[in-house]
Amino acid sequence: MLRVAAWTLVVLFPVTEVALSLFKRSRAKAAAGRDRGSLLLLWAAVAAGVTAGLLARGIPAGWLRVPGGIVEPTALALMLSGLAVRWWAIAVLGPYFTTNVAVEECQPVIQGGPYRFVRHSSYVGLLLALAGIGVMMASWLSLVVLLVPAALATLHRIRVEERALLATLGLSYADYCGRTRRLIPGVF
Repeated sequence: MLRVAAWTLVVLFPVTEVALSLFKRSRAKAAAGRDRGSLLLLWAAVAAGVTAGLLARGIPAGWLRVPGGIVEPTALALMLSGLAVRWWAIAVLGPYFTTNVAVEECQPVIQGGPYRFVRHSSYVGLLLALAGIGVMMASWLSLVVLLVPAALATLHRIRVEERALLATLGLSYADYCGRTRRLIPGVF
């Protein structure tokens, strides 16, 4: 039962991401220039990582050697917690959430909800969900080849977003950056 639930979530997760991309895209002309291809890079990194992870599943040296029955619940917990954090972050941003990089002049610095703890909460959720997919593959090698490209592309996207936020929101965003970490509370 848990295996079916976990694999169903693995399949539905990209559907939700495509829906987000279709419905939460900024139509502002300035957004195209600010994104700098970072969304496309992120999608490509995730797709390449998932593909490489699926291929790495077949390498016996990479298989997770853990007690039976622990893989699916762990994968499901990571995916569900990741999706919960991601959707919570998106809900808190409300109309200011876009899948491409777009910052409005009148936009406030959102500091509530998960943004109290980290500046890029939706990416934390994304990476947790992807970690769950990697664990579901029951291979530490799959987990690594899935997460590394996604994490690197996410870090690039964060730099692009932060440049746009600092350029538009100025000192209020710089102050927020000074007291709130990017992805891991108190660490990074």
